[in-house]
Amino acid sequence: MAFVIDAFARRIVGWRVSNSLSTAIALDALEQALYDRQVRPDNELIHHSDRGVQYLSIRYTERLGEVGVIPSVGRVGNSYDNALAETVIGLFKTEVIRQQGPWKSLDEFEYATLAWVDWFNNKRLLEPIGNRPPAEKEDEYYRQLEVSAMAA
Repeated sequence: MAFVIDAFARRIVGWRVSNSLSTAIALDALEQALYDRQVRPDNELIHHSDRGVQYLSIRYTERLGEVGVIPSVGRVGNSYDNALAETVIGLFKTEVIRQQGPWKSLDEFEYATLAWVDWFNNKRLLEPIGNRPPAEKEDEYYRQLEVSAMAA
């Protein structure tokens, strides 16, 4: 599985599951995130990843360049570089893999992942963002932007 997580509200904005870890799975998750975020070259976004071969592939880095996203790759042996991703993946493994698996098919696993991502984004309370779900944190941010724009 591959997740793309927005670090601001810790919302999962792209995800994919596959039978193999490849550039294609990472690109599919990235495309979902780009669509979700309506990414434009003027967004000044940074994409941070570990040194997995799928994230360092030519196709992946070229796609980031095409949409103007700045790549940032973690250092070897530094777990702090990927703490957010490792936390989300650890929660997924604990709450889905270990409790619900094994699955009979990739479709079953994909559905379990979909249900968990929806729950994580919309209902899971996260302490670093004020014990709120990621979607609520984002909604609050965009409401504040609207208020600021109306006041200006």
